[in-house]
Amino acid sequence: MARNIIVLGAGMVGVSVAWHLVRRGHDVTLVDRREPGLETSFGNAGIIQREAVRPYAFPRDIGTLLRVLPNRKVDIRYRPTGMMNAAGPLLNYWLNSSGKRYERIVNEWASLIMRCQDAHAPMIEAAGAEALVRKGGWLELYRTREEFEERQETARENHERFGVEYEVLDAEALYAKEPHLGKGLIGAIHWTQPWMVSDPGGLVQAYARSFAEQGGRVMQASVEDVLQVEGGWRVKTSEGALEAEQVVVALGPWAGELLARLGMKVPLFVKRGYHMHYSAEEGAKLNHWVMDAEKGFLLEPMRAGIRLTTGAELADLDSPPQYKQLAAAEKVARKLFPLGKRRDGQPWKGARPCLPDMKPVIGPAPDKAGLWLAFGHGHQGFTLGPATGELLAQMMDGEEPAVNMAPFRVDRF
Repeated sequence: MARNIIVLGAGMVGVSVAWHLVRRGHDVTLVDRREPGLETSFGNAGIIQREAVRPYAFPRDIGTLLRVLPNRKVDIRYRPTGMMNAAGPLLNYWLNSSGKRYERIVNEWASLIMRCQDAHAPMIEAAGAEALVRKGGWLELYRTREEFEERQETARENHERFGVEYEVLDAEALYAKEPHLGKGLIGAIHWTQPWMVSDPGGLVQAYARSFAEQGGRVMQASVEDVLQVEGGWRVKTSEGALEAEQVVVALGPWAGELLARLGMKVPLFVKRGYHMHYSAEEGAKLNHWVMDAEKGFLLEPMRAGIRLTTGAELADLDSPPQYKQLAAAEKVARKLFPLGKRRDGQPWKGARPCLPDMKPVIGPAPDKAGLWLAFGHGHQGFTLGPATGELLAQMMDGEEPAVNMAPFRVDRF
């Protein structure tokens, strides 16, 4: 039976949820303060990461922690106030990052990742967005033998357990694929399954247009409050009030603030990130998305230019931007590939919504009939949005979801 549903948040996750619900015949309104795909979903590396079957764990070894402590590295930076404000979630993140806890989380997380391309494919087709998507995988680059061999061992295990496909490239094979990379690389892992997107925000916008073409409504407005009323929910926005039988909260890093007003405390914290687009020096060409695995940044040949994407910054959501991490990444990146001039007026800054067990929240809000949750995907909201939308729509329609969703319930906290 068709229901009236409001989806809050028009990033990849929210748009995907709305798309699946309207496809099932529901009356759906998608609400965001900005146009679809202009927040967190805009600034990522643009990879649909079928290989990412292991979530990013908190560093556990003393060597890595001591390396990060001076706060000058490319892959991770921190603000002391941000660390203190998120001390509880970060401690649990550390505790969950090894041993049996982490192995259990890997199995649960992988159950979502393994669905990512099957979920994206029909949305890409319906949106006519094939021109944005390139298949063939990306390259993870290495300079030191020990780390390269350790990564190969993980790749072998991931292939056996989760069907991850890859090739090991020695230096000769790597430079044959990417002749303009700098010297000193000993090889790479070529993850062959992932799909690369030349305009991540553009793909979200294409999905949103497909949603509207199927009868969905997109409303650009700030969400001021959400109230439970008789028969459903009332959403107060800057453009007036909306009422619906059900509401989906897919607000990414802003979900925690809204849920707190509803009496729900969720241990959400953020990892911020930056990007900048560049030209290439004359005669140079980057053929693949590449990650400097030992420095912690990516270069991606996108529509807007070669995008440099930084690692993580642990800071409060609304802290002012600090561009030293990007500057450090740019300095190293120019040695890896002959980047030209910056193309953007200023760097982009965004925030990844993270939870201490590295898994998203997907499912119903306890004791609040008609309220559903979909947020906290960390680094993989772009990859997992369509799978989340498919699974949540199944749950909302009372069907048995294709994946065991118990590990993703919010009441696990």
